[in-house]
Amino acid sequence: MKKLEIACFTIASIKIALENGANRIELCNQMEVGGTTPSHEMVTEAAKYDLLKYAMIRPRGGNFVYSTEEFESMKKSLLDLKEQAIDGFVFGLLTEDFQVDISKNKELIQLAHPLPCTFHRAFDQVIEVKQALEDCITCGFQNILTSGLKQTAIEGKEILQALIQQANNRITIMPGGGIRSSNIEELDRFVQANWYHSAAITDGSNTANAEEIQNLKQKLHA
Repeated sequence: MKKLEIACFTIASIKIALENGANRIELCNQMEVGGTTPSHEMVTEAAKYDLLKYAMIRPRGGNFVYSTEEFESMKKSLLDLKEQAIDGFVFGLLTEDFQVDISKNKELIQLAHPLPCTFHRAFDQVIEVKQALEDCITCGFQNILTSGLKQTAIEGKEILQALIQQANNRITIMPGGGIRSSNIEELDRFVQANWYHSAAITDGSNTANAEEIQNLKQKLHA
């Protein structure tokens, strides 16, 4: 069965995602910078719902090369969230030459254990995509969220298809980036992924749209 993860940037989105069939949510703040670590208030609210909840660990917008102080704050955030009703984590650290930072990502994954981790769209900035996939597997990630190194998943569908073939079920490739009910059928026919990621926002706000989630699910199961 095809599954759908909804990025939730507001507390209202959590309930909307739950009530309209999301299989998992990604909790994060600051949609305008692509997402940062969710607030305590958001995580507390999400704990009330019986739904798989992953939390982003990202201290700021901008690039994915972090200072020692920022990395320490990421570790602290992860450990704090691990004590709450979180089912997994989403993060991604790169080196200055745009490779997966194996040592730092491994350290966070070890702290997260036994909870699963997703390497987020920092992946779309890597230089050597095939090596980056292998590096994510080496680190211990269970998922990679990517638009295929393009602005949107539709634009990156050829790379997404190649990544899924290379992964060969060793890691889940989850397309994300501009995915809507208007294009998910076309994308799925081409890439044949098992998981898809969308914010399901249709009105320029930062809150998911209930009908859009329903339509995304319907198109995936059509």
